[in-house]
Amino acid sequence: MTVPAAPSQSTPSMWRQPRAVWAVAFACVIAFMGIGLVDPILKPIADELGASPSETSLLFTSYMAIMGVAMLVAGFISSRIGAKRTLITGLALIIVFSALAGMSDSIGAIVGFRAGWGLGNALFVATALSTIVVASAGSVGQAVIFFEAALGLGIAVGPIVGGQLGSLSWRAPFFGVAVLMVVAVVVTSVLLPATPPSGTKTSLAAPLKALRHPGLLTVALTALFYNMGFFTLLAFTPFPLDMSASQVGWVFFGWGLLLAITSVKTAPWLQRRFGTIPSIIGALTLFALDLAMMALLVDSKAALVVGVVLAGAFLGVNNTLITEAVMGSAPVERPVASSAYSFVRFSGGAVAPWAAGRLGEEVGLSAPFWMGTVAVLVGVAIFTYGSRFLRGEETPPVHSPAEGEAVLVGDAD
Repeated sequence: MTVPAAPSQSTPSMWRQPRAVWAVAFACVIAFMGIGLVDPILKPIADELGASPSETSLLFTSYMAIMGVAMLVAGFISSRIGAKRTLITGLALIIVFSALAGMSDSIGAIVGFRAGWGLGNALFVATALSTIVVASAGSVGQAVIFFEAALGLGIAVGPIVGGQLGSLSWRAPFFGVAVLMVVAVVVTSVLLPATPPSGTKTSLAAPLKALRHPGLLTVALTALFYNMGFFTLLAFTPFPLDMSASQVGWVFFGWGLLLAITSVKTAPWLQRRFGTIPSIIGALTLFALDLAMMALLVDSKAALVVGVVLAGAFLGVNNTLITEAVMGSAPVERPVASSAYSFVRFSGGAVAPWAAGRLGEEVGLSAPFWMGTVAVLVGVAIFTYGSRFLRGEETPPVHSPAEGEAVLVGDAD
């Protein structure tokens, strides 16, 4: 269905933001570096500590599992101590646990400290998105793109930093995260104004109650299954690639760079041209086909490299559009919707790395990628069926159209 666009009114540029938004975005870049920064050193850790791929992949599992559960309490904490204190607390926890992981001598200790790292990241991430949305000078859609741009930049730079530091020692990236997070704490403390607690205190049960809304539940379950594909790619691919930490870092830099570009540029264009729902379905379907190609050509390093980099394009589009869909998928406060969605989706991120490692050890190197393919296709089926609950809740496009331009909203008709 085509909806005529409203006449253009001096829409502020997405990049002209208050200093508070820039401060949180800068901290987001550094926080999300932590995801890709560890990726290049998975195999070196396994080789030096005598761990199997499934044991090493628990670095992601513990991180994502604790992060998902902690999302349920992030809103509860933030509404009582304020956004700024919550952000700084989260960053401080990351500093402590990343440094402890770097000082560890066993895979079990690193896995445990990564869990603490996940707690800190949950407090930060859940609060950062809502803070940027509230403080942004533009629309919700522009704020989401701004957040995704910071996320993409952090994910893109992380593997490069991790690869270069990892070529010195697998411990170096952990200490690198701690140092960068100290910078993030200073920037957030200085540039973000005081944010007193909101008048309304969020209950611990609020995110779970929000999942009663079919639109939010649809988006969350879709994200759960596509995250299984995402973290299979992230946590398992370094093993069949069998490259140095620096080389793996450059491969995932390409992936993160394409993710950042498509989340900012391609996603808004696709939304205007085809609508939100068809664009999400298309991006996820292409991601599933990409994983299937990697499963078929798992013995070719060139094919794996191409598959990893291409995945960045599909994930960039999907991340921006599905994050925006969350913001309007249920009649609840945005931080509550974000916490509920993140709790469900990170469950997929927790299960996939360990499952992929076990399948790779016991079945074959292609099996994890087939698992990811099937999981993403399940997500496509859920979203296709549940999209009827989203059509009645039109979210503003991620880009304000020019005068006279028509906007094609996410309708399959």
